[in-house]
This record gives sequence, structure tokens and C-alpha cells, in this order.
Amino acid sequence: MPFLIAAENLIGFTGGSKLTQMNAHNHKKPLIKQGWLRVLLFTCFYFILLVLAGIVLVLSLDKGNPALTADRLFYIHFLVNALVSFLALWLFRTLVDRQTVASLGFGFSKHGAHAGTGFFMGILLVCTGTLVLSFTHHLEWTGSVFDPNDLFISLGLMVIVALYEEAIFRGYILNNLMDSMNKWGALLLSALAFALAHSGNPGASVLSIVNIFIAGLLLGINYIYTKNLWFGILLHFSWNFFQGPILGYEVSGVHLQSLFQHDIKGSPLLTGGAFGLEGSVIALVLYLLAVAALVMVYEKKFRPVVVEG
Repeated sequence: MPFLIAAENLIGFTGGSKLTQMNAHNHKKPLIKQGWLRVLLFTCFYFILLVLAGIVLVLSLDKGNPALTADRLFYIHFLVNALVSFLALWLFRTLVDRQTVASLGFGFSKHGAHAGTGFFMGILLVCTGTLVLSFTHHLEWTGSVFDPNDLFISLGLMVIVALYEEAIFRGYILNNLMDSMNKWGALLLSALAFALAHSGNPGASVLSIVNIFIAGLLLGINYIYTKNLWFGILLHFSWNFFQGPILGYEVSGVHLQSLFQHDIKGSPLLTGGAFGLEGSVIALVLYLLAVAALVMVYEKKFRPVVVEG
């Protein structure tokens, strides 16, 4: 029975008396008034959970098992991190914020256009960066391998990454920070947290962390106007999926099997090196242009209408 109640809260059950209960739940005051304090406590709790899960994982795995390949270790570690992320998010959203997980911004109705914009923007950005590298002879295509199993697994991984990272950094952190400060300050702090979370990735550099910070701004701009996650989720997914499993770059330093293979030549500042395209100057310029464009569009679209008397 508790599992049914949790599931209903998670997906936003809409039947009869349950709807009334959920609406009453949504109007409860948070257990902790200050949004910034909720974010701080959540971050500490989330970090501790990740460390404990990592320790348990290391102690429970039989390193002498020949079936435990590097790929399988990666997938196990990834799934554990994802489960821990969703658990921490659910616990804090329901017990501390006293809201449903769905209220973080998972409603799709009336946000399909935003979602589509995010999806195609991710593809446009990564393909534009690839064209620049190709035309400047810093990238040379070497072949392609179509493996439906690898592609399907990578698709699943990228979907999960986009869901839980957006739910945490935009849905929880940005959402709660906006309760304590103006939207721009909240956006900056959430983007900083996003960048710091990626600072330990393989191949990370000062430039790559700056780029992830700008990417955090890009992923969060729609949210500060709409309080909806689907723009960020679809942008995050399409950038990662086309960057790694399709075009063959590393994804934040993580190598995945890809449909196309290439050789990268030249300075890592231009190409991104071992971190992937998102660690390059090209990505920095593209992110900044996209941020500027979205700010102009949203400021105009959501500007309050002044009625003259």
C-alpha cells in the first residue's frame, strides 16, 4: 500500500478524492522555510548517499569475477548513481518540501513546443560544432559501425542521465533557490552546482568546467520562466546522445560506443580533447550565443504587459 501511495504522488494521480488529497498536499508549507537551506541540506544528503552507495558497491563486487568487465562495472555504477539520485530527490521533495515529485515541472501539457525547441537546439549545437571542426580540418571521419544493442543501451543511458540531472539541478536546486532569491541569482548558483558536479569527470579542465557552467545556464533559462523541465531534459538528452553515441565524442569525459568514428587533430582548446566537444572553445561560443538568444526571446515573450490608464 505505501508503494501505491508513493507511485500516485510521483505521477500525479488524478482520480476523484485522490486529486483533492494531492492538491491539499501541494499547499502544505515546506518543513524548512528557506529554499536555500533546503538546497544546502539536500546537496549534503545527496553527496553522503552517493559516497555510501559507492562504498557498498565496492565492497559487494567480486573483483576476481571474470564476468565483471569494465563495461559492466560502468553500467552498474551508473545505475546505482541514478537510483540514489531519484531516491534522494523523492525523499526531500515529499518529506522536506512537502510537494509531489511531479510538481518539480514534469507536466508536459502546453510545453510541447518548449520540449521540441530544446531537442532540436541540442542537435543544432553539436552538429554546428562538428561542422566547424570538419571544415577547419580538425576532425576526420574514419568509419561507422551500426550496433543496435550498443545504440539502444546508450539511448537508455542518455535518457536516464537527462532525467535525473535535470530533475536535481533544475527541478530541485533551481526551483528551491528561486524561493529565496531572484531568478537570475538562482540560475547562476544552480549552474555553478552543475559545473562543480562535473569537475571530477575524466579529462576535465578549467575550460570544460566553465563550459558546463554556461551549459547549466542554457539548460535552466527556460525553467526560470516556465517552471517546466522538458526543455532542459530534451536539450540535455539530444546534446549528449548526438555528441557521444552518434558522432563519437566523449560525453563529459566518458567514452561510449558510437555510430560514427573520427580522428581529432589539433589543440584540445579547440577540439575539447578527452572531455569531448563540450570542453572546447567552440562549445563555449555556441553556448554563449544560445544563452543570449534565449534570454532575448524569453524576456520578450514573458515580459509583463503594462496597461496604460
